[in-house]
Amino acid sequence: MLKRLVNKILILTSILLFYNCKSTYKTESFNRNEVPNEPQYSKVSSWAITPNSYQENFRKYAPKNIDSLKVDVFYIYPTVNTSKRDVRWNVPIEDEKQNDKVINKAVLFQASAFAGVGKIYAPLYRQAHYRSFFKKFKKEGDQALKLAYLDVKRAFQYYLENYNNNRPIIIVGHSQGATHAIQLLKDFFDETQLKEKLVAAYIPGMRVKPDEFKNIQPMNAPDEVGGFVSWNTYKKGFYPKPKDWYKGSVTTNPVTWNEEKETEYLQHKGFLYTNEKLYKNSIKTQVTDGLIWISTPKFPLRFFASFVRNFHSGDINLFWQDVKENVQLRAETWLRKNK
Repeated sequence: MLKRLVNKILILTSILLFYNCKSTYKTESFNRNEVPNEPQYSKVSSWAITPNSYQENFRKYAPKNIDSLKVDVFYIYPTVNTSKRDVRWNVPIEDEKQNDKVINKAVLFQASAFAGVGKIYAPLYRQAHYRSFFKKFKKEGDQALKLAYLDVKRAFQYYLENYNNNRPIIIVGHSQGATHAIQLLKDFFDETQLKEKLVAAYIPGMRVKPDEFKNIQPMNAPDEVGGFVSWNTYKKGFYPKPKDWYKGSVTTNPVTWNEEKETEYLQHKGFLYTNEKLYKNSIKTQVTDGLIWISTPKFPLRFFASFVRNFHSGDINLFWQDVKENVQLRAETWLRKNK
C-alpha cells in the first residue's frame, strides 16, 4: 500500500515538474534521409490497437461482443516522447519503450472512454518529439509534424479501404493527435461525402478555431452530431502563455456539452485515474476564453494535484465518464437519424 502511494506521489510530482519548470532540450538538424522506416499498415504490428488486438487491461472497457458495435473510432494518440535527451525528431514505431507508453497510458486512459461505443483503431505513427511545438524549433518541428501526419493519413486511408465497410466514424485525437485529426478532417471529411459518416470529432488539447473547417461546425448540444468538440484544461485562475495559443479557440464544456459556463461537483460524472479507479463528482468547471478551468480534483492525492496548473495531459481522462456517456448519446443519435 505504501509503495503504491509513493509511486502515485512520484507520478504527480513528475507531472508538476514537467509542466512548471523551464526545460532545455537537446536537438539536431532534421534530416529527411535519416527518418525512421515508414509503417506498413497492412501489418498488425503497425497498429497500437485494433478490435482484434485489445490488450487485457483494455478489454474490460469494451463489450464482450465487440462485433455488436455499429460505430468505428479512429484514435490518434498524443505526444508521449518528451525526453530532453532524445534528439530524434520522430519516433520509430518499433520503439518498445515509446509504444508501451502509447498502449498503457494514452490508449488505456483515453481511447477506453470510447470502447463501449465503437471498435477502436489506433495506428502507430512516427510521432514528432514534444519540442516540435516550440517556436525556437519551428523549422525542424514542422517537418517532423508533417512526417507524423503522413503516417496518420496513410493509416486512415488503409482503414477506410480495409476495415470501415461503410460504417459511421468517430474521430478522436488529443494534443499532437488533435493536430493530426484536424488535418485529417480537412483532407477526408470537410468537403467530401464522407462527412455524412462522421458521428463526431473529439479533438481536445489543441487550439481549434470556430471557423477551422468549412463544413464541420462546433457542436453546442450534447446530442448534436456531425461536428466537433474541443477544450484545453487548466487550473482555475491560470492562463498559459502565449495568449494567442488559446484565445478565441472553441471551448466545449466536457461536463454539460452545451453552452453552460460553469458546473458544480455533482454534475461531474467521473475521471479515470492511473490506478484505473473512477472518481465521481470530483471537479468543478468554468469556461473562459479558450480554456476550461477546473478545481483541483477531489481524490486521495488531491494535495499534490493542487500544485498542478496545467492539466493538459488529463484533458480526456479527467472527464472520462462524461466523455463515455456523451459519445454513447451522440452515436445513438446518429444511428437513429440514419436508419
